[in-house]
Amino acid sequence: MPRRWRKVRKDPHAGSVGSRRPAGRRSSRRRPGPTTWRAAPPRPAPPCACDRPGRAARRLSRSAMPLFSVPKEVAVGTAMLGVAFATGLLAGKKYPSLVFGIPRSPRSVIGKSSPLWQYILDHSVREHPILKKLRLITAEHPWGRMMVSCDQAQLMANLVKLIKAKKVIEIGVLTGYNTLNMALVLPDNGRVVACDINEDYAKIGKPLWKEAGVDHKIDLRIKPAIQTLDELLAGGEAETFDFAFIDADKESYNEYYEKCLRLIKKGGIIAIDNVLWSGKVLKPRKDDLTAQSMHRLNEKLFRDARVNISMLPMGDGLTLAFKL
Repeated sequence: MPRRWRKVRKDPHAGSVGSRRPAGRRSSRRRPGPTTWRAAPPRPAPPCACDRPGRAARRLSRSAMPLFSVPKEVAVGTAMLGVAFATGLLAGKKYPSLVFGIPRSPRSVIGKSSPLWQYILDHSVREHPILKKLRLITAEHPWGRMMVSCDQAQLMANLVKLIKAKKVIEIGVLTGYNTLNMALVLPDNGRVVACDINEDYAKIGKPLWKEAGVDHKIDLRIKPAIQTLDELLAGGEAETFDFAFIDADKESYNEYYEKCLRLIKKGGIIAIDNVLWSGKVLKPRKDDLTAQSMHRLNEKLFRDARVNISMLPMGDGLTLAFKL
């Protein structure tokens, strides 16, 4: 490092013992001596702001950067960002469904009455004519809202075809829309074990199953699903099924899942419906047992090392669990 030089005035009394003054005292009438040049001592390192965060940090910041050294453009840009951030916070408090202009839920953008939603259906859903007929009939039923959405049904049918499934379990049949959906893509020797406790609803779909020519693939069992699953396990059918769909009473989902996991072979898929439960899983109320059950299952699935999962915001939420 090059040496710095500074101009100093020599004290004419320097070197005279009698002229030394006590330490700490200075004379305001000191006469300047002749001018000379000498090397200035090296400056000590500035105090570390980490070691002394108080005054030392402030001195360091003042000595390191002169006041008003920030370019005007940077200062203006920073101020504008600050205003935008504050505006976003205020907007987020007033409109909690928005986060800097992005809706939290796709339902707020693509509602079922949205033209965009209709566009998606028009340009993606390919329904068999009889399947569509059953969907429209079910939509008029008082419990029609419990039917799986057509885009979910098509995804499951595509997965069943992709893994070349032959044996499928369905827990929760209603009118049998998704039962028919999966039976249509199974090979002729395939089978759907359809579990429900109410045959009245299934009677709506039965004629259409026959009309589609797939009624021989559907094994409808009207009894509690847990009983049917236990019978399948007792009959030696563990790890022989390729696909399972769970859409019944939510409080029993965990038990359905565990038994289906035993019945599904490795590489098989379990599809679980209503995992978002209209958003109530975010903060389940103490008196809402359904939301609590779904939330616990979601947490369990997230940590379950026996499967890989994908949670999809389709319909009321669909989780796909791939058995390892």
